Amino acid sequence: MIKGAACKFLTSVMVVGSFIVALPSTATFADNVDDLAQVCAGCHGEKGVPIDKTTPVIWGQKRDYILNQLYNFKVGHRKNDLMSSVAEGLSKEDMEALATHFSKKQWPDLKQQAPSADDQKAAREILNTVNCRGCHQANYEGDTVRPRIAGQQDEYLLKTMTDFRTGERKTYIGMTALLKSVHEEALKPLAAYLASLQPGATR
Repeated sequence: MIKGAACKFLTSVMVVGSFIVALPSTATFADNVDDLAQVCAGCHGEKGVPIDKTTPVIWGQKRDYILNQLYNFKVGHRKNDLMSSVAEGLSKEDMEALATHFSKKQWPDLKQQAPSADDQKAAREILNTVNCRGCHQANYEGDTVRPRIAGQQDEYLLKTMTDFRTGERKTYIGMTALLKSVHEEALKPLAAYLASLQPGATR
């Protein structure tokens, strides 16, 4: 018997799947982005809080980053059954409208707990060593094209870092090189630390 979050996630997959079946290949939603954004909420959450922990927060994310990821899913540089199917039916105008729409939303507070003091210290040492601020900025809130990672879902961060480290995700070779220098066991506390950071917190 499926209960709780698992049931909600399965329902969201069914809803998005139904939308994909009905999506015309030439659909254009740029004039009514709210309708398409509502479909996105099936996985990414009505209030910007994703149902599944491995699904990223997109409310308040950087516009150009969202746009680039939609394009990557559309052309096959990134692969995910649901996202690839949705992105396939989007025009350039649709993707731009969606990216703008979500970038203007307020980043939700997921209230994720910080790891132990020792893990926090170790995480900061790793972040300093690989110079994550060089791209993700001082508070890990990203810039025009690099994503915000502070306050992101911890399990999504862990999966993303793992995929870059193993080469499963190939969209940025620089991330693969950096994360190969980080011990695999350090990724989980590192993800937990980044997930616990709040806007404007200098760490």
